[in-house]
Amino acid sequence: MNARSPMVSPQRISSAIHIVRGQKVMVDRNLAELYGVTVSVLNQAVRRNRNRFPDDFMFQLTRDEAQRLRSQVATLNNGRGPASRSQIVILKRGANIKYLPLAFTEQGVAMLSSVLRSPRAVSVNIEIMRAFVRLREALATNRELAKRIDQLEVRIDKRLAGQDHAIVEILEAIRQLMSPPSTGSKRRIGFV
Repeated sequence: MNARSPMVSPQRISSAIHIVRGQKVMVDRNLAELYGVTVSVLNQAVRRNRNRFPDDFMFQLTRDEAQRLRSQVATLNNGRGPASRSQIVILKRGANIKYLPLAFTEQGVAMLSSVLRSPRAVSVNIEIMRAFVRLREALATNRELAKRIDQLEVRIDKRLAGQDHAIVEILEAIRQLMSPPSTGSKRRIGFV
């Protein structure tokens, strides 16, 4: 398998990206599985190179965040068949968490390729970076679409306001035509 062919599906990678603390992150267990290493090997490489992982690259989840992440994954799979393999990894941990998971931002994932130097790690890292880019593009497209819809709504509201005024005038004119003429002095037409 060459370095250009994807080793994991883009859907599998995308399903492992979660929002925590307002950031798109991947947890250590999912990354270890994608890289084909154990969590302890991944975490050991990070500990040995801690200076490469500032807080905006990597952080440890709180118990509450880890629990919410498990709940979020379980909710996503509820009633939709079996969970994907990467999602099962999070679910297997249960309530007895000995070590809280590490969460890696996009920059942290990129830094992992420099500490995990295997060809598989580099290849998988490329696919993960592509998944982050696709996610960013999708979010930007959605923002642009929302902006356009808002602009369209304003234009329609303006047009409807003008049409509403015209419709009110037409209805008033129809009411005047439908109302019986005033019973004032009638002038007879014709011969008397």
